[in-house]
This record gives sequence, C-alpha cells and structure tokens, in this order.
Amino acid sequence: MTRMACVDPMAGRGTRGCRSLCFIFICAFALVALVQQILHAKNHIKIQLHGDEASNGSGLNLPNNSPLMPARFLETSHGVFEFNSTSCQMLRKEILDVKVLRVNTSELFQKWRNMQLCKWEQNKEETINFMMSVSQCCNASSFLFTTKRNTPLGTKLGYEVGGTLNINPEIFGMFPDDMPYSRSAFKRCAVVGNGGISTNSKCGKEIDSADFVFRCNIPPVSAKYSADVGSKTDFVTINPSIIKDKFQSLDRWRRPFYEVLKSYKNASVVLPPFHQRWNTGFSFRAKYTLDDFRSPGSVLFFHPQYLHNVTRFWKQQGVRASRLSTGLMLVTIAMELCEEVHLYGFWSFPTNPEGASITHHYYDDVKAKPGHHAMPLELFKFLHMHTRGILHLHTQPCS
Repeated sequence: MTRMACVDPMAGRGTRGCRSLCFIFICAFALVALVQQILHAKNHIKIQLHGDEASNGSGLNLPNNSPLMPARFLETSHGVFEFNSTSCQMLRKEILDVKVLRVNTSELFQKWRNMQLCKWEQNKEETINFMMSVSQCCNASSFLFTTKRNTPLGTKLGYEVGGTLNINPEIFGMFPDDMPYSRSAFKRCAVVGNGGISTNSKCGKEIDSADFVFRCNIPPVSAKYSADVGSKTDFVTINPSIIKDKFQSLDRWRRPFYEVLKSYKNASVVLPPFHQRWNTGFSFRAKYTLDDFRSPGSVLFFHPQYLHNVTRFWKQQGVRASRLSTGLMLVTIAMELCEEVHLYGFWSFPTNPEGASITHHYYDDVKAKPGHHAMPLELFKFLHMHTRGILHLHTQPCS
C-alpha cells in the first residue's frame, strides 16, 4: 500500500520567520546608515556656514566652496555673508594663497567671483599699517606737489628721470604756498579708473556720493557716461602726451583744451612737468592756458621726488614696470589722504570676472602701449588689498 506523505503545516514556519527577521534587520540597518549620512552632511554644512545663516537671510544651505553653489547666484550676489564669517575667512585665504599672477587667470577669476558673496568691511589695523608704510616712504602731505615751502626759489630741482631744473622766479610763482591737503583729510574717497568694466555699472551716484573723487587723464564725464562713472571730480590728472597728441601741443588748440577742462569745474588739475624734460613745456603751457581763460580749478605739479618714492615703494612690493600707471599713483595718494578708499573702473583684462568681453576704456577701445605699464600685476595687488580689507575694489554693477 502506498503511503501518502503527510505534510506538517507548521514545518516551514521557522524558516520563513528567520527570513523575515533578516529582511527587517537589513532594512533597519540601511535606514540607520542613511540617517547617519544625512546628519553628518547637515553637521558639515553647519560647520561651514557657522555664523553665516543668521546674517545672510538668503536661505542658502550650502557651503561657499560647494560644487553645487549656483553659478547665477555667484555672479549676481552683492555680499550676503559677513566679512569675518567662517566662510568668508576661507574665501579670503584662497585668494591670498595665490602668490603669483599666472597667464591663465580663470581660477583667480572664479575665486574673485566667490569673494563677491562676502560683504566688504574695512580692516582698520591693516589699513593703518599700510597707510603708515606709504607715509613713511612717500609723505604725500608734504611732498605730493611742488610748493613754495618744499621747493624754494633757486632750488636745482632734480627730474625724476635725469637732469635738473633751476627754479627761477617765473616757475616759483606757479607753485602754491603749501600743500592743499593733509593726511586723512577726507573720509570716503573714490578713485575712478577708465576701464571698460565701468560700462553699464550704474555706479555714478555711488561715486558722486564720495567725499573726494580722483580721476585719471581727463576722461569724459558727460551725460553719456555719468550714470556709470559719475561726474563729480576733485582731482584730475593730465598726461603731457595727451596735450601733445590731442591738443596739438597747445600751439593753437587752447580753447578746445579749456572747454574740455570746464567739465571738471573747480577740480585740481595735476600734471608731472618734472618727470622728464620734455614734459616741462607741455605742462607749463597747460597752466598758462587755464590761467588765461580764468579756469576756476587750481593747477598743481607733482613733485618728482614723490613720484620717485612711489615707484620705489611699489617696486619693493613686487610691481616692476618702466612706469607705474596713473591709476596706481592715485590709489597710493588716496591711501594717505583718505580714511576709506573705493576703486571703480579698475580691471586690466579683456574680459570681466564673469568672462564677458569688455573694451579697454569705458569710452573707447584704444589699448595701452605694450610693456609700458604692469597693469595686470597692479590689479593683482588691488585684489589682495581688497581681500585684506585695505581698500574696496568694485567690479560688479552697483545696486
């Protein structure tokens, strides 16, 4: 007789129970691991942004150096993090760690774009230390211009580049009695460069709100450009080559020269007649012309020793060129005469920090003579000075 096998309904229950328990254990383990990863990431973000989120109001919960940081946010923000926050300290270190300006500037530009997330704040200690080092070297409050006090009648004044000039009564009569400015005479100053980065910046109102405004080489400040660069001018330089090339050495073009200078109203017009001999005649003609037309602004002459000292100072800082740019000269002056210095229109590259093409000047695209100035290196110094809180370099549109 064939026996039918009997199947015990309880026989497989133990095996199925073990399998269920294993499955539950594995799921619980995976869930715990996932929670740990989430908590770890959350703590990492809190460490990176410690102190930032309370002040920025942006709701952005990513560290500044995160690869997920939206590029659009980087390009359009105007300082959402506090200057001394942990994130901004890290970003400043990244820029200061770049010791040499390389041909490929894309990495530096990226660091600079990231730096725009940080509100700028003046570092009083760094600023005072820099001001004192410049004052000890150059002493603008006593030797910025030739005056009757620092250049007496009969002086054999040495040119910055070779030779001397006897200060006779006619020349002596062109000098002011003493320096018109003193150290830290102005609170907030704007030094306005002529770079194409100013185009569409809408910084004119901000520039004009400064207590004192420096400009380089009589740039246009008409209504066509004033929205971007302003019109207020307290100190404007003229390179003698401009007098020679644009105004035919003032042999006949005296009134056009005067008409151009009228747009600066009562600004001090500053020339370098004692840089080298050929500058002297052009500079003196400029003064005679403005005097003849009763121009309200004063005409002042750079002291050659001051220019020499500034060149030596920046050479020690690593800026070596056949001649410093006028912009760097003005920044140096401003560091002595102003409590807080803001730069506009300074950018020495054919593209802006976001990579878009820009013209050389905001009013034309005429390039500087190659090899004459070390403009990219000068800007590199400004980037570092901004990062240290010594001056404020504006490269984004003004709000």
